[in-house]
Amino acid sequence: MTARRELAGGRLACVPEAPLEDSGAGLAPTGEGWFVVNVRDTKWAVTAEYGSGCGFESREFRFPQLGFNICALEPGEPNCLYHSESQQEAFLVLSGECRLLVEGEERLLRAWDFFHCPPGTEHVVVGAGDGPCAVLMVGVRSPDEQILYPVSELAARYGASAKEETPDPDVAYAGFGGVQPGRPPYWDAFPWA
Repeated sequence: MTARRELAGGRLACVPEAPLEDSGAGLAPTGEGWFVVNVRDTKWAVTAEYGSGCGFESREFRFPQLGFNICALEPGEPNCLYHSESQQEAFLVLSGECRLLVEGEERLLRAWDFFHCPPGTEHVVVGAGDGPCAVLMVGVRSPDEQILYPVSELAARYGASAKEETPDPDVAYAGFGGVQPGRPPYWDAFPWA
């Protein structure tokens, strides 16, 4: 079945359902269109440094306007390096606890806490508490997006600071171990497992 929408001039356009295929680590779209997928069934990836997560899209078929992902973190594990972006982001803690490092301050967040992150706000999320946490992360995408990785003493305490200030992700993440397909070892701790 397809969705129909009216375009300029009264024409109707059909938006097809995107095919989903299992990459070995879960389902991801292999074509354009709408789709429905459960968090437990979507493609997951793990890292040694920055937790694990799912992104609901594939490299070939990315969402052009908004990025959505769920990041899963163990206590003390950052989701990325401390940074600021020229686009708005939003974060909703789905389960567990995490520390929000924002503009040089530290805040403890728990399930259902929401963080609005305006453009230019320095931030990173770090797992906290006595078990893993899950955070829904949403960000606007733009071809002229700018990002900055500052040096932060606070973030460095959690292994989340760039070694030198840079706008270049390749420089900031030099030495990063990379991303591997798969689910985190603490998978069963989440409500969708």
